[in-house]
Amino acid sequence: MKVVVTGAAGFIGSHVSHRLLDRGDTVVGIDNLNDYYDVALKKARLARLTERSGFDFKLIDIADKPAMDQVMSGERPDRIVHLAAQAGVRYSLENPYAYIDANVIGFLNILEAARSIGTEHLVYASTSSVYGSNTNMPFSVHDNVDHPVSLYAATKKSNELMAHTYSHLFGIPCTGLRFFTVYGPWGRPDMALFLFTRKMLAGEPIDVFNYGHHRRDFTYIDDIVEGVVRVLDQPAEANPEWSGDNPDPHSSSAPYRLYNIGSNNPVDLMRYIEVLEETLGVEAQKNFLPLQPGDVPDTFADVDDLVRDVGYQPDTPVEVGIQNFVAWYKAYHQIDHIAHNV
Repeated sequence: MKVVVTGAAGFIGSHVSHRLLDRGDTVVGIDNLNDYYDVALKKARLARLTERSGFDFKLIDIADKPAMDQVMSGERPDRIVHLAAQAGVRYSLENPYAYIDANVIGFLNILEAARSIGTEHLVYASTSSVYGSNTNMPFSVHDNVDHPVSLYAATKKSNELMAHTYSHLFGIPCTGLRFFTVYGPWGRPDMALFLFTRKMLAGEPIDVFNYGHHRRDFTYIDDIVEGVVRVLDQPAEANPEWSGDNPDPHSSSAPYRLYNIGSNNPVDLMRYIEVLEETLGVEAQKNFLPLQPGDVPDTFADVDDLVRDVGYQPDTPVEVGIQNFVAWYKAYHQIDHIAHNV
């Protein structure tokens, strides 16, 4: 297939692109290489892709409608994996307009492109953050999610609603994936594992929010990628059992689906830090702080629907995932030796 992957220089997007290339698909990667975090890391991810046959890169901002229309009409991909977004809960408190531009206007451009070329399947990134004030665990795609606690989450919830509208009006098969705390090699510098590793190696204290009383459904990147590709290969279909009398958010009378994609195995933040300490051989200096605005204490994904529908089976424990990340981090930053002080 020919697949457009937006956010191709991003963490998940670059891994998904490699996986599609590995099996012989043609990938058109789109990214604007913005400076939300280290552009050098994005370019390093991209360099590994551009040296591969079957990959073509377009430096485009998804909020730029003329540029998006030109690429999509010219390439006419079979399917679209939309992973480009302005990410981050905390940054949405500082720069809300960036989220509307990328996550709302940008997504509208994706939907319009999908409609004009008649794509076979649009798979797009949502987030566990949409669960917001929900406390019923594990989080289920069958539950209502109308109480987001960050603008980031609200824009992602809007993506789910917009996708349903286009699916209903134009018959576009759309599947949304609510990602749960993805980590691993080539990860994002603003995520906990990257931040903790950098600070611990520099001898700096790490910020531990909610006084360490977080649980997160940490999900290793390889498990995520496998799930994304399996979903891509199975276009959303209308649910003949769906009823407006008892509307299930997970599906629709339109070709529309929503799934959680996580590990289904929440880990205490303090255990996560402990595994990192053991792997690095460095004891962390911990700066315990209260829960941050926009954050939720716990995430826990019910992935039964994804397991049932596409055979999704996350199986990477944090002990292995963190070890793989540290090995990559040391190689990427050319760190030969770490002093052991545990």
